Amino acid sequence: MLLLLAAACVVAVVLLLYMVSPLISPKPLKLPGAHVVVTGGSSGIGKCVAIECYKQGAFITLIARNESKLLQTKKEIEKYSVNDKQVVLCISVDVSKDYGHVENVLKQAQEKLGPVDMLINCAGTSVTGKFEDLEISCFERLMAVNYLGSVYSSHAVIPTMKERRMGRIVFVSSQAGQLGLFGYTAYSPTKFALRGLAEALQMEVKPYNIYVTVAYPPDTDTPGFAEEIKTKPLETKLISEATSVCQAEQVARIIVKDAIQGNFNSFMGSDGYMLSILTSGMSPVTTITEGLQQVVCMGIFRIIGLFYLGSFDSIVRRCMIQREKSESTDKTK
Repeated sequence: MLLLLAAACVVAVVLLLYMVSPLISPKPLKLPGAHVVVTGGSSGIGKCVAIECYKQGAFITLIARNESKLLQTKKEIEKYSVNDKQVVLCISVDVSKDYGHVENVLKQAQEKLGPVDMLINCAGTSVTGKFEDLEISCFERLMAVNYLGSVYSSHAVIPTMKERRMGRIVFVSSQAGQLGLFGYTAYSPTKFALRGLAEALQMEVKPYNIYVTVAYPPDTDTPGFAEEIKTKPLETKLISEATSVCQAEQVARIIVKDAIQGNFNSFMGSDGYMLSILTSGMSPVTTITEGLQQVVCMGIFRIIGLFYLGSFDSIVRRCMIQREKSESTDKTK
């Protein structure tokens, strides 16, 4: 009898939390007329994110290193205009080099298009290879671009967002920022770092009605991914076969949608959902429903995750054995 009463109480609490959940969710950001800044906006996910925001009536500032690519992307984006007042501003700058320069160009952008309503940090690069085969400069470069580039841009816009008590900050991480995999010893730590930054920053800025989103896209069909494939070790390629490659347009739509809603986690597909639950830890939740899903699904997803890890370890062992056999055969010749 006591067990039934306890179960009834739990169900009642869950239903109550489910009902009040929408009441405590952030108010969605309206994109028509909003100023959206996209770093790494000349290609890949950044370019698609800019197009998606422009389609919804936003004013866009594109930031990237290659000026010719920026101008080409600007022309492509302008085809999706929904009114004749929209503007696409291009700024050529390396966000990982000099904070003072990044701060100045973002001030210029705000003088032209108004305060930044949403910053989407897409600038990033990747290098794959075994830990001992990678030059130390690779680790330094990836940390500068993938992590510090996001720090610099975010640091430059946060004060104005706080003054206005509104805003969105998006960090584009990766599923490699949730799970460390063979070949990503230089890349994964930079994407894990974004998660730590986002959690701490969200706690600071939430009272100002500013919401942070961390996006964890899987392998995505972009020019950067095409280059990455060329240097992937065999083990990494075999492990990657467990997941499908997403289209950049699809990823962009999900990121923009989650950012508008103020969701902390942005994931894609069933694998992304499972990883978001498994790695939720002490990360903030946007709704009570999200928190309940994490509590309920954690155990079973951990079991599934262990099977994945076992299969990945098996792939690495098989490749090592095959490599040793090949080296032994070469020596005997």
